[in-house]
Amino acid sequence: MIKEITLQDLNSDLFIQEKVEDINKIVGDGMAINALSGGVDSSVVTLLGHRALGKRLRTIFVENGLMREGEAQQVVDFFSELGVVVEVVDAGKEFFAALHGVTNPEEKREAITQTFYKNVFGKIVRESGAKYLLQGTILTDIDETVAGIKRQHNVFEQLGIDPQAAFGYKIIEPLIQLRKDAVRKVGKALGLPAALFDRIPFPGPALSARVIGEATPERIDTVRRATTVVERNLKDTSAFQYLAILHEDRVTGMRDGKRDFGQQIEIRCWDSTDARKATPTRLSFEILERLAQEIVQQVPGIVSVTYNITPKPPSTIEAV
Repeated sequence: MIKEITLQDLNSDLFIQEKVEDINKIVGDGMAINALSGGVDSSVVTLLGHRALGKRLRTIFVENGLMREGEAQQVVDFFSELGVVVEVVDAGKEFFAALHGVTNPEEKREAITQTFYKNVFGKIVRESGAKYLLQGTILTDIDETVAGIKRQHNVFEQLGIDPQAAFGYKIIEPLIQLRKDAVRKVGKALGLPAALFDRIPFPGPALSARVIGEATPERIDTVRRATTVVERNLKDTSAFQYLAILHEDRVTGMRDGKRDFGQQIEIRCWDSTDARKATPTRLSFEILERLAQEIVQQVPGIVSVTYNITPKPPSTIEAV
């Protein structure tokens, strides 16, 4: 049973000190690797790791072909200013090959998990000689996986999976007692800029979690374009998270007086503190109209835009 450290009980400086000591003790004189996605959790783990290990932590950004527009360069630039060197590894072909023909949500998550941990990142770890992987698993990831809501890609021990036996390295999870609000507090104390510790959450399976059905390169590109529009228009709201989802079914639309049998984007925008529960943000109709207009105009093939008004539960924040 993991003992939660709530936001109210969290002493950020003491937590950082303890986790830096823990990481040092576990890794010893060896080296570790961490995968940085640019999200809040992985960014906090990256700074914790570098504070503990310095140059003995190798930080990798895996460009899986499923990220937001310009994500890799943005992350590299952010961390360069913090004195952290980030290596970018292009692995889009491997991930799209693993996702080919896969439509079931859990099978998609498992395909990404295996591709990342066993193939792409596993190869990097094996070639480096590192015995440890730092990752940003948080308590909500554990809760949702154990409850059977959805398998989070970074949860193993609670499912009876030994990463050492399965992938050849041990996993260190410094944030496993925290939820998102507490992780943000630690990030701020570590000196992360607000642009990082206040970023909206982004799923481990990246944009494949926002494509219902098969996540082909073309469909990922469609949801990526819609994501750019949604994030640009909603970035000044106080919402916990906002996203675009590409539906699988084709819908009938009209363009230039003719039928256009196109695709549908669903927008979700959430108010929440820790992602366990969430309510749809009450966006103005003016904002919703602007979102619909820009998505239809700027994203090829989209003829319908909807807004989800169902709270979590029974809905979930991500679609897949």
